[in-house]
Amino acid sequence: MTEPAHLTAIRESYDTVAADCARLVKEPAELDPVSRAMLAAFGELAVPLGPVADLGCGPGKVTAHLAALGVPVFGVDVSPRMTELARAAYPELRFTVDSMTALDIADGELGGILAYYTTHHTPTQWLPTAFAEFRRTLAPGGRLMLAGHVGNGEHLRPTRAYGDHPVSYESRLLPPARIAELLGQAGLVVTTRVVQEPEEGGGRQYGTFLAYKPE
Repeated sequence: MTEPAHLTAIRESYDTVAADCARLVKEPAELDPVSRAMLAAFGELAVPLGPVADLGCGPGKVTAHLAALGVPVFGVDVSPRMTELARAAYPELRFTVDSMTALDIADGELGGILAYYTTHHTPTQWLPTAFAEFRRTLAPGGRLMLAGHVGNGEHLRPTRAYGDHPVSYESRLLPPARIAELLGQAGLVVTTRVVQEPEEGGGRQYGTFLAYKPE
């Protein structure tokens, strides 16, 4: 089966920027208080239900943060190079290479899914496939936390990122209401939606959504 073009672009781009991304991406302790609180709340909700998959884990910093909170978490990323760096940095944790649109995870296996600043690289027409995978792999009552940049539907096509490396991925900044709608259409119940304004000095809005798979 031919791989979708966007997955190839994401993999190749993040393999290219992996080392600088690992160096430049914020430590979870440096996040704003609301973001830290949302991660803690998600972990508390998901822990009793089973293992948690951090999808698009990158260098593994958030995966390790959740593990330190007592969450039974493992990381998943489409970039082999990112996964190598995460394994080297956190050898006590499990990291695998996989795509969120076709997860090698059994039905109902997960107590939680974290999609932290990852789904904005997925073309809008592929989001129903990804969200259906979230629902399939979550146990009944399983929790999802999705966070990332939001906007008015604009597409961003950066040519360079993380240390001025060439990249070919795109970002799609959907309105929060559209993200919630797509999650609902996938059979997930959104319970919390938080939209934060850009930090002083510029940037973009970002949103956090908590949802669950009905019993």
